[in-house]
Amino acid sequence: MNPMDSQTQNTSLQRLQNVEKRIVKVLELAGGVMDELANPSGPRKEFINNHCREFMQLIKDIQVALRDEIKSACDYRPFEKCDYSSRVANEICCKKLEYVMSQLDAMKETMDEYHNAV
Repeated sequence: MNPMDSQTQNTSLQRLQNVEKRIVKVLELAGGVMDELANPSGPRKEFINNHCREFMQLIKDIQVALRDEIKSACDYRPFEKCDYSSRVANEICCKKLEYVMSQLDAMKETMDEYHNAV
């Protein structure tokens, strides 16, 4: 991996960390609205409106940022050397082999029972 790829990944991680902070802020806003709605003296309309407006803007910002990150991920392909798919395929083959072996064992038991009965 060349230094440029590393730098791109670092800035990408920083942008994703900023998205994570926005998500936390969205949850805090939602919690604030819930608290305000549960207020015994009734919710303050201005408070609810401001929080909802900020909530929606943050949601839009998060969507744009994530869309940009997905698009830019194609530029450096960090998972290019990932062996996940081959490991999964290997695991599936192992499970198939275990199943075939269990079927062969069952067939052998049936044959042994037949020979013992005769």
